[in-house]
Amino acid sequence: MNYLSLVLFNYKPVLSILIAYLLGSIPTSYLIGRIFFNTDIRTSGSGNTGATNALRTFGARTGVIVLIIDILKGVVAVMIARMLMISAHSMFSFNLVESLSGLVVILGHVFSVFLKFKGGKGVATAAGVFFVLSPLPLVFCLVLFAYVVYTSKYVSLGSILAAVSFMLIDLVSQIISRFPNIPRLMLIVVIVLLILIRHRSNLKRLLEGRENKVVFRKKEKY
Repeated sequence: MNYLSLVLFNYKPVLSILIAYLLGSIPTSYLIGRIFFNTDIRTSGSGNTGATNALRTFGARTGVIVLIIDILKGVVAVMIARMLMISAHSMFSFNLVESLSGLVVILGHVFSVFLKFKGGKGVATAAGVFFVLSPLPLVFCLVLFAYVVYTSKYVSLGSILAAVSFMLIDLVSQIISRFPNIPRLMLIVVIVLLILIRHRSNLKRLLEGRENKVVFRKKEKY
């Protein structure tokens, strides 16, 4: 390997991770709130900049738009990592950078550089990441999420159960397959722990019966 190819290979993981963080940091609900409603979402509802608070604050249509964009941030970040690392010299390097980029885009969403390192809880962006990395288990967990939210009206409960289920499914799959993608498993464990930590106040309210239920309603047109 000559020096030029070494340099070209080494900059790609750094570039992938940097792009992932900046993508994750885009504050979707904050921008939509400011542009279309002249409202800072951080001063409304839970103060969170995720899709759930957007739904509560601006209505169902806006909440769905925010959800889709936040999911796409995760999808795009992983796809960029794959394109940049397509010439990786080992599958482990490819998987590692792919998983790190997935982690960083979620961290960007949770700790946005544009909002003084505050943001959402990372569930939607994590769904985007795993839509690329592990689509079939994700579909099952999304169905579980939808069922729990529909029957209980608790988005937090659906998010927690779906995240934990996803981790268990991947763990069992990796054990059966003799751990073909350890970086992905580590990514899932870290993300699930992050989601649980970000939902610790929700867990407390759920246990105390004080958690807010989601209400689907319309908001002013824009």
